Amino acid sequence: MELWIQMFITITCSVIASSGFWAYLQKNLEKKDVKTEMLIGLGHDRIIYLGLCYIERGWITQDEYENLNDYLYKPYFKMGGNGAAKRIMQEVDKLPIRNRALPISRN
Repeated sequence: MELWIQMFITITCSVIASSGFWAYLQKNLEKKDVKTEMLIGLGHDRIIYLGLCYIERGWITQDEYENLNDYLYKPYFKMGGNGAAKRIMQEVDKLPIRNRALPISRN
């Protein structure tokens, strides 16, 4: 085998076997886990807040429903979220859909 190939294999194996490489890799994986947890938490908070607002109001528009369901709840559920947000969405699914929101009064 040529010398440069042996050297390349030796360096590559040394890097992979080093504890620094594995510590770096583990730290990056932990960051992703924390980011995932934060996204799930933020999604949960927003789903609960908006869902309760719509439930209290007693109706929801089609745009509001699509925003809540398609852009918040579905990704939240795919990331592993469940529980209270699922119960809120089940209640939101029962709400009547109105064409548009009532006009906002400007006092």
